[in-house]
Amino acid sequence: MTASSQPTGQRYAPLDMLARLVAFDTVSHKSNLDLIAFVEDYLAGWGVTSVRIPNASGDKAALFATIGPQDRGGVLLSGHTDVVPVEGQAWSRDPFTLHVADGRAYGRGAVDMKGFIALALALVPDFLAADLKTPIHLFFSYDEEVTCLGVVDGIARMGQDLPRPRAVIVGEPTSLDLADAHKGIRTFFTTITGVAAHSSKPHLGASAVHAGTRLAAGLVAMADEREGRLDPSGRFDPPYDTVHVGKFHGGIARNILADRCDLSWEVRTLPGSDPDDVPARFKTLSDEVLGRMRKTAPSATIETVMSSDVPGLAPDPGSEAETLVMRLAGRNSTIAVAYATEAGHFQRAGLPTIVCGPGSIDQAHQPDEFITLEQFAAGEAFMRRLLAECRG
Repeated sequence: MTASSQPTGQRYAPLDMLARLVAFDTVSHKSNLDLIAFVEDYLAGWGVTSVRIPNASGDKAALFATIGPQDRGGVLLSGHTDVVPVEGQAWSRDPFTLHVADGRAYGRGAVDMKGFIALALALVPDFLAADLKTPIHLFFSYDEEVTCLGVVDGIARMGQDLPRPRAVIVGEPTSLDLADAHKGIRTFFTTITGVAAHSSKPHLGASAVHAGTRLAAGLVAMADEREGRLDPSGRFDPPYDTVHVGKFHGGIARNILADRCDLSWEVRTLPGSDPDDVPARFKTLSDEVLGRMRKTAPSATIETVMSSDVPGLAPDPGSEAETLVMRLAGRNSTIAVAYATEAGHFQRAGLPTIVCGPGSIDQAHQPDEFITLEQFAAGEAFMRRLLAECRG
């Protein structure tokens, strides 16, 4: 994580760097290692040592690097390298080839969020030349689009064998507004195993679909309750916790008691809400439903697994991150966003964190995803103001 005095790396214009990053197909179910290797080599060419932080299976990795002094915490620029799928979307051109036209740069990840990463990387030579007094840390993760867990191992090492940042900027697209709040999200899979029997004799088995219906109805009732518990700040849309059953599948025929039923569901909670409330109530309901099933089918089971746990981001007025980013972005107020990010993990670890990046979330996850060249240029100006702050 040190920089040599005579760097020999290749310099990229910001758009050229974005083109290089977009060309890597890093859809979340695929490996991101080719992109990570490119970034490692690029940084090494400029004398910057990076630390690879692999996942358990070794097919993905996060990357951490520091530019500037190594003996103190600085400003961390955080971005995720994975992107959402393109299958089933009507793209006008190859989604993994950057196309610039009509004041826009098109490509999967152009706005969410390889644009932010490209700006940070393209300015590495300028960061190095500035003789920074406050270090700039780069932290690029994986799996944000599916679990938001790709930052967790790296965060755990900050203050141990990695520097602990003073402020974190998560560069999700906010049009360079400051997002200091978003909901948390937990996702769950529930599998119900019953016993098949002829529908004319339900006492000889236990219907997993009937059990699933009772559980789904319980979740819907909890969702309805929360619509009456409004967030007084008025910053969120909708202004309450949400509970949603996204998938329900079970059964093979009308006249057979289903021996299996699967539910996929989620809970999105406002900052300050108890994220354990709905799961705890669901567990109580599951025990009641299972007890009913086992009266006729002792082997029946209900198993629920939490597949992701993304903490919310709570406002932290006056934090070092908020104060710094207000200066960099030229803003004097903050916003809340509807989507979840990795920011909550940083805040949970006690790190002052703000979400702020170029481009609009409205263009994310869409066919012909794009970032406007105006926003991309504004993002570069943001980075250069950060350089000036860290040089002083």
